[in-house]
Amino acid sequence: MSKKKLLEKMLRFMARMVLRKYHPLIIGVTGSVGKSLTKEAVALVVSRAYVTRKTEGNDNNEIGVPLTIIGVSSVDGSLFRLALIFFRWLWMMMYPTRYPEVLVLEMGIDRPGDMDYLLEFVPVKIGVVTGVSASHLAFFGTIANIAKEKGKLVASLPEDGYAILSADDKRVEKMREKASAKTITYGFDTEAMIRVDHLLFHRDAKRVEGFSFKLNYNGKTIPVRLPKLVARHHIAAALAGAGVAVALKMNLVEIAEALENFEPLSGRLRLLPGKEGIILLDDTYNASPVSVVAALDVVKDLVAPRKVLIVGDMLELGANTKQEHMALATAVLEAGAHIVVTVGEHMRSLFDELSTLGFSHKQMFWFPDPLSVLQNLENIVRAEDLILIKGSQSMRMEKITEALLVDPREAKTLLCRQSRVWQDRPFVPPAEWTSEV
Repeated sequence: MSKKKLLEKMLRFMARMVLRKYHPLIIGVTGSVGKSLTKEAVALVVSRAYVTRKTEGNDNNEIGVPLTIIGVSSVDGSLFRLALIFFRWLWMMMYPTRYPEVLVLEMGIDRPGDMDYLLEFVPVKIGVVTGVSASHLAFFGTIANIAKEKGKLVASLPEDGYAILSADDKRVEKMREKASAKTITYGFDTEAMIRVDHLLFHRDAKRVEGFSFKLNYNGKTIPVRLPKLVARHHIAAALAGAGVAVALKMNLVEIAEALENFEPLSGRLRLLPGKEGIILLDDTYNASPVSVVAALDVVKDLVAPRKVLIVGDMLELGANTKQEHMALATAVLEAGAHIVVTVGEHMRSLFDELSTLGFSHKQMFWFPDPLSVLQNLENIVRAEDLILIKGSQSMRMEKITEALLVDPREAKTLLCRQSRVWQDRPFVPPAEWTSEV
């Protein structure tokens, strides 16, 4: 048995024992896109009424989930760190500890069978599914297979539990057919049980003040302000948080008050101040076809003298890689982009497609990697530009955002991947660049 498998087995046993002793209510969040932000929204709202612990960062796998249950943030594999985790667990098991009433666990899946592994020791009472898309398609083959894997969370819920499902994704909404738990749907769809009416986006040329809307549920309506959001699709995370709160019998006024403090995570479509009046739309945490198009929709709605797109490769798309990159061209044009900077081997396809559609070569650039972009930034951007920076995790696009910040010293608090481990890790060309996809 490998060291990793042994560690997983040990942590799973420890987590199971903790849950058996303390019996927290467990909320599981899964989905191809938006699950981290949804987890944050759920925890924000639920913490108004319950002592709550949430998954920190991206610890959403077979190691991260049990660590969250035990109450530690990371494990580096050292014997000293493992010993500390063990003794913390032992203390919790031997002596009464003030344990959270609610755990909000992000449950990520990369390959078939991952959800089965997590559900084997995590008894989820309320399950949230955000959406299904082509993320990790290389390992699942079809989107239907991805939906099937994520749907296992819904099928596992007890009769007295709740499934909180996106009504805007028909694959997700269809999961209610396999649920024995009660269901609450949310979204912009007119049939959603928790839905948005009279959505307004407040902005002018100099300032963005976010969204306001009427939240409707069960014949009741309450006004909601989300002043820290600029992406329409982020509202879905807030609605999911409201859905969980409704399942827990929280009142709508309390829910609306909590959501007013809701803001994006680092690297997920956050507006940041850049040098010389530049406005940065930092979306560098990861990228999939759905999330790139969503980011371009935000750019379309914003006002700026020039709109600059710096987009890196989307990875793990399997056989559809070339087609998915080419398909972004329409959204790029609709966004009103003045300058398009494509980064990475796969983004050649977007560059070529834009050329075919008549986009001026004087307004387009292609670079092999983010380091090459950094060397040429001064010749591309201007004062007061609106700049979207987007790309998959391995593309390290946050380094470009850092170079453009009005104060790069704030990178550690504003950007994703700022740990010492990530900072010391150089950019490495993705393996799929040299393999057939």
